[in-house]
Amino acid sequence: MTDTTVIIIPARYASTRYEGKPLAALSGATGVSKSLIQRSWDTACQVPNIDNIYVATDDQRIAQEVERFGGQVLMTSSSCRNGTERVAEALLSLSTTPDIVINLQGDAPLTPHWFISDMIDEMRRDQSVQMATPVLRCDGNTLNLFLEDRKIGRVGGTTSVFDNNNDALYFSKEVIPYRNEIYQGGDETPVFHHVGAYSYRPKTLAQYTEWPEGRLEKLEGLEQLRFLEQGVKVRCVEVAGKGRVFWELNNPVDIERIEIVLRENGWP
Repeated sequence: MTDTTVIIIPARYASTRYEGKPLAALSGATGVSKSLIQRSWDTACQVPNIDNIYVATDDQRIAQEVERFGGQVLMTSSSCRNGTERVAEALLSLSTTPDIVINLQGDAPLTPHWFISDMIDEMRRDQSVQMATPVLRCDGNTLNLFLEDRKIGRVGGTTSVFDNNNDALYFSKEVIPYRNEIYQGGDETPVFHHVGAYSYRPKTLAQYTEWPEGRLEKLEGLEQLRFLEQGVKVRCVEVAGKGRVFWELNNPVDIERIEIVLRENGWP
């Protein structure tokens, strides 16, 4: 019997870096604007063999937008400190517990569907894996965008380093590991971009809310570090870009970056 899998997209209005981000408008190739949360929903709909998709939020404005475009909403409390806590709370409102829970961040509409499928496949292949997340090797262009953001004090993407078993050693908003080379264009680099998506076993996800916020989690502002600080292994699944540009919407400046990709790919 195939495992049941659901995608939950956590979305909050009161982001410290970008208030109201889920409702930000993004124009595609046809000039039609869609909200960030709708484009994230569209991304989730492209993943094959998913049993259900939900948006988890505590904000009525976001809920109304999701209902407007025909999505399903799970309302959560305003006490959730991050997306993982929100997904964990939303899971409690489902009538049946799925075998695998996907947390697809609501700020990554350029996420290729195979990133999620590859992560799910790893969970099914190795039943010992309690949590997984995709990582994408940076080319020179992406790495230089990261370095440009950090140089001017702006937080951009997250990077990851992992061991020989592909289990995470650390995640950071700094660019890790250290490198002393300058990379150009499509050069392959030793830096891996952490993709904002996670898969969990429900039991492991439920434990997350029982643990206190971690010291490193607070310092970096990265929710996944709580798992590492509690000794839970996080499997990093290397995914292939296949020529697709991947970028999250972290700051207002990222709207233009994402819209360029939407237009170049002819996406409405």
